[in-house]
Amino acid sequence: MKSLVLAAAFALGATSAVAAPEKYMLDASHSQIIFNYEHFGFSTTYGMFSGFEGEIMFDEADPANSSVTVSMPVKSMFTGWEQRDGHFMSGDFFGAQDGDMITFASTGIEVTGDQTALITGDLTMNGMTKAVVLDAVLNKTGQHPMEGKVWAGFDATTSVLRSDFGLGAFAPAVSDEVNIVISIEAAKAN
Repeated sequence: MKSLVLAAAFALGATSAVAAPEKYMLDASHSQIIFNYEHFGFSTTYGMFSGFEGEIMFDEADPANSSVTVSMPVKSMFTGWEQRDGHFMSGDFFGAQDGDMITFASTGIEVTGDQTALITGDLTMNGMTKAVVLDAVLNKTGQHPMEGKVWAGFDATTSVLRSDFGLGAFAPAVSDEVNIVISIEAAKAN
């Protein structure tokens, strides 16, 4: 959630020729943010967010000048069990209201390889903002076979502590650390 997207934007520099920042828009229908945590040591529980929006501005000549922003409704969380979803939206955790958002805005990029980067950014969740680092990889860029325009795909991982965002209920029995896996596609804006 901490959006892997910037790493993707940074990695674009290795494969595309651009003279100024170019805009890429996230394709929410082919992008997922999946999270998992340990439940009392008995199992690993998974969930996901959907319905998010975002934009990558990529500057090939000066990748440090690139940026990424992502936002998603808190209520788009899906765990596969309606009662758990309701519990997460309750006062024990998010206390989510319609319109509450989780956001990520990049603050820097460090290129670590031909198609990899570390994206640092501010994650805001539950009214609290913390810096996070996404370990990102560019999967592919090129002409989308159905959309007829340039497309890019990225994966990223990170972890956060729930307690950093005021969401630490039941820790440590339910792990404070939450692992996040992000996979996104983004379309070059016309």
